[in-house]
Amino acid sequence: MKKIFLLTGIILIIAAGLGLLKWQLMTSEQATTKGQQRVVHIYNYGSYIDPALLTKFTQQTGYQVSYETYDSNESMMVKLQQGGSNYDLVFPSEPFVTKLAQDQLLAPLDHHKIHGLSHLDPLLLNQNFDPHNHYSLPYFWGTTGIMYNDQYFSKDDVATWQKLWAPKMKDQVMVIDAPRESMGMGLQALGYSENDANPAHIAAARQKLAALAPNVKAILNDEIRPYVNAGEANVAVAYSGVADYAHSLNPHIDYVIPKDGGSVWTDNMAIPKNAKNQAGAYAFINFLLDPKNAAQNAVYVAYSSPNLAAKKYLPNTITTDKILYPKRHTLKNIEHYQNLSDNTVAAYSDNWLAAKMAMANGGK
Repeated sequence: MKKIFLLTGIILIIAAGLGLLKWQLMTSEQATTKGQQRVVHIYNYGSYIDPALLTKFTQQTGYQVSYETYDSNESMMVKLQQGGSNYDLVFPSEPFVTKLAQDQLLAPLDHHKIHGLSHLDPLLLNQNFDPHNHYSLPYFWGTTGIMYNDQYFSKDDVATWQKLWAPKMKDQVMVIDAPRESMGMGLQALGYSENDANPAHIAAARQKLAALAPNVKAILNDEIRPYVNAGEANVAVAYSGVADYAHSLNPHIDYVIPKDGGSVWTDNMAIPKNAKNQAGAYAFINFLLDPKNAAQNAVYVAYSSPNLAAKKYLPNTITTDKILYPKRHTLKNIEHYQNLSDNTVAAYSDNWLAAKMAMANGGK
């Protein structure tokens, strides 16, 4: 009996110890989970938010911010497709919202959890790429048009895409090295949509771009602005934010949205389907939708804010900036980028590559 009581006592002690260990492990796991829930993992373009706002967000909400950056929508999408990422908020451009949603990589937004929807510009909401903003909300927006030096060319000289093919533009035009933008320019110059999926129209746009060869100075991306500022070229296909920054350095640099085309686009806030901290993501969205925070962010990033209520907190030099904030009727008449099928995306890329090669060979 003594041995039995001794054995029973040992068993009880072991059981108690195991229970304590289990409780300690559970407490540790709960603490870790709770700690994870106090961190919001943000995945965004570099230099695309005022760092001071991240500090302010932590001070106001208690959430810490883990902020990682990417250099293209494609790299962001690949990261989400591969799985295993723990991002709570991403910032895809228009067609990538559609693609990510189709691939079931985004969580539907609960609009009841979002404060400040009424601040957003109706012209930028409920677009074809995301009807009823089921998956995304606009973060910043801009346009694609023509940047030019008014010491060499008049506004009428660059009034349409078609005018870039004029003989006076010989060796003067910088073109964006991007299939959607450049093929879109070729399509619009022919009177088609920048989202056209007709193979014959896409091929015609390639031939149209190849014919631009004598006028093309270079095909670049971020390097376009310093080239124009340095006078290496006096006309460029450009994003409005790039043109506005160039204008701030040289007042002779101006910008127009061509009458035969141009694009309006948005970069958007979206929550990945596998986000571990949706509450933190909604808190960050609501923080960014606050008009004062949106204004502060717009000043830092130097792109157009979709937050109409933020305008009263912006300096007049920004709100009256016609490059960043064109007239309302202009926005109503230009296209948004839409999601294209994989085959059409490949056709745009292949035809743009062929057009670039033709430009390098004098249009042949």
